[in-house]
Amino acid sequence: MFHKRPAVGPFIFFSIAVVLGLYFTFAAVQGSYGIFRRVQVDAEIDQLTTERDALRNEAERMANLTRRLSDEYLDLDLLDERAREVLGTVRRDEIVIR
Repeated sequence: MFHKRPAVGPFIFFSIAVVLGLYFTFAAVQGSYGIFRRVQVDAEIDQLTTERDALRNEAERMANLTRRLSDEYLDLDLLDERAREVLGTVRRDEIVIR
């Protein structure tokens, strides 16, 4: 009697499908464009945004200090007093004329 040969074609097809499915799933999670990489990039963006905002605030503060030391803002007779106030070297018991 002849024995029935096992069906190899469907087994190979499903094996290839499983391997490809696992490969694309792994790439979607761990790959360079995967979920974990996206979370890491979002965290870096948040960190850099925070640093950028801090630098913008510092730049605005420095621009304000520079503007306060300009000729239009200062009376040249009170330059020493005003400069010491802006630089924060005025003692607590001193009176500064604004």
